[in-house]
Amino acid sequence: MGIVLYHSPKSSASRRVRLCLEEKGIAYEGHVIDLSAQEQHSEAYLKINPLGVVPCMLHDGRPLHESSVMCEYIDAVFPEPPLCPEDPYDLAVMRNWIRYVDGLITNLIRFNWRHGMAAKAAKMSEAEFEAMLKNVPSEERKEAWRRAARNPYTETELDEARGNLLAMLDRMEGMIAGDGLIGGRYGLADIATAPFVRRIEEEIAPDALLSRPKCAGWWAALTARPAYARAGFDPFVG
Repeated sequence: MGIVLYHSPKSSASRRVRLCLEEKGIAYEGHVIDLSAQEQHSEAYLKINPLGVVPCMLHDGRPLHESSVMCEYIDAVFPEPPLCPEDPYDLAVMRNWIRYVDGLITNLIRFNWRHGMAAKAAKMSEAEFEAMLKNVPSEERKEAWRRAARNPYTETELDEARGNLLAMLDRMEGMIAGDGLIGGRYGLADIATAPFVRRIEEEIAPDALLSRPKCAGWWAALTARPAYARAGFDPFVG
């Protein structure tokens, strides 16, 4: 049956898994989930992924959730080219870094969800809005919808989120050596970080890489990789 990936083009987690698959040169069957139509909360999709989020990957019919887990699984099952460090210490550092990056997702959401969520919800009555939320399986996601749709983030809050994302770039500036973030070699740490940097340089802080030359060089090299073009990091806005 091979690999089937349920994903969304603009989802950072989906971009991560697509980039990993493309780096491996693995053929897969892709199914786009329309987040604006709430397909991730449909009965059919929740049978595949009860979390109601993208992406979700099936390998030989068996489901996997969480993008970081999917990427490590892909690297284990399809070992060439290797994307995890061989050194146990570097492997631990990679996992810590990915956990750190994953923890920044709420900062990204403050920018991302304002483009689609607020506009969609603004057209709904309160009854329609609450009816839609009943299909959202996660209480955390329900609160995120309510916040972005009914009480938009202030500029102060957006500045705080921007600062947290720029702090990631500062950490990267001190980490980059050779071709990647961990152990001097391109791998899953770089793949995990790429969707965040894409959003930063596109809209959140477009000039941020100018004052961070190592990050700028790293990003230029990453975006020049053939897998990046195939993975579909098209503009988020517009």
